[in-house]
Amino acid sequence: MTTTRQPSHRRWHWRSLRVRILLATLLWVALGIGGIWYSATRLFAKHVEASYHDELEVHIKELAGLVKVGPDGVLKMDRPLSDPRYLVPLSGFYWQVSLHGHETIRSASMTRGELDDRVAHDSTIHHHIEKGPTGPTITYGFIRDVPGAGEVHYVIATDERLLDETIASFTRELTLWLTALAAALVATGFLVVTIGLRPLDRLANATARLRSGSACRLEGDYPTEIEPLVDDLNAFIERSHKTVERARVEAGNLAHALRTPLAVITDEAERLAQAERTSAAAQTLLEQSQVMVQQIDYQLARARSAASARSPGTASRIDSVLPPILSAMRRLHPDKSFDVRLPEGLDTTVPIEPVDLSELLAILLDNAGKWARGHVLIGAADTPDGLLVQIIDDGPGLAPELAAEAFRIGTRFDPEMRGSGLGLAIAHDIAEAYGLRIALGPRGDGQSGLEVSLEIDRA
Repeated sequence: MTTTRQPSHRRWHWRSLRVRILLATLLWVALGIGGIWYSATRLFAKHVEASYHDELEVHIKELAGLVKVGPDGVLKMDRPLSDPRYLVPLSGFYWQVSLHGHETIRSASMTRGELDDRVAHDSTIHHHIEKGPTGPTITYGFIRDVPGAGEVHYVIATDERLLDETIASFTRELTLWLTALAAALVATGFLVVTIGLRPLDRLANATARLRSGSACRLEGDYPTEIEPLVDDLNAFIERSHKTVERARVEAGNLAHALRTPLAVITDEAERLAQAERTSAAAQTLLEQSQVMVQQIDYQLARARSAASARSPGTASRIDSVLPPILSAMRRLHPDKSFDVRLPEGLDTTVPIEPVDLSELLAILLDNAGKWARGHVLIGAADTPDGLLVQIIDDGPGLAPELAAEAFRIGTRFDPEMRGSGLGLAIAHDIAEAYGLRIALGPRGDGQSGLEVSLEIDRA
């Protein structure tokens, strides 16, 4: 018997617990990492911008302290600024000092272009984004009134791209590390879900083995959180088996208790039928006794199949129950051939009690043997939902409008044909008890005969 495992597509179905936990993990990781990324980049950008602005403000104050205005209005510096980047050509760090009517002095870094001295329009330090020698710049400026000389414009600037590059570099590195962290968190979540829910997989596989009939109880070791449930289910399964066995015994006792008085009544009716005065009444008793026998047989078969269908761990194999049935059919219908065509490797395990499966197939094969001209074919094939069993005969067939009537109690289309009219009714009730779909119809190849289809869901 092969071991039944839970299908992987069911484990990862959108309704599965592991998918929901993983989706929740992904959501919280995305929200958490996204929140960290956004807040960290905003905070860093704010900090770097404040640092740049503070630095420029310090440098422009230093510039104002170093630039001297001579008696003739000539501007000169005592020494360079403390930051050497103002000495590197086109470094992105520039300064400019101008006095109306006199030559403007500039930093050694500004080998081309100029700064807009309109930024410096009063004694308060202002800053703007202006066009500079090498692109947009963060520009600071203010005016200082020098007695006897006039208003001196002090302007200092830094390329905006330097600030942007600093922020972009930090963002790239932060994104890389946070992506690695997110991947590690998701992988950890996957491992936690996979390992943590493994006992549920074992429980699902044990349940599948129970339903397929390869086990009669839930097997395996389970965590303390699941163990009480497994113990209760095993206790329930054991009680169910005992209940079914008790029902079988009681049904047999009931059949025996009813058939014995019925046999006595039948014998008496047959004796009374010999007398002309009581023959009519005796005939009525015989007919009603026959009806009672039919009802007893029908109801007992129905009760037995219904009890078995509710019993966990019920299973049987079609290829195992067929040989004795076929042997009996060949003796009952010696002039008919019964052929079995099962694909090689086909799993014929079905969740049906062996006695009920034998009775169901025996009824269908006997019915086919009665009506067949000479040949009955039994076949089976896998379907997306389970197993399809077909019994095909070469008899006269059955009109579609009579298919439903064939399953009624006592239906006999040919009174001369042996039988009680209970077979197909019992077969229909057995199929219904196990959730099988049974149908009668014309042969699929268009030839004369009847095709009985039995769809069995292995789950």
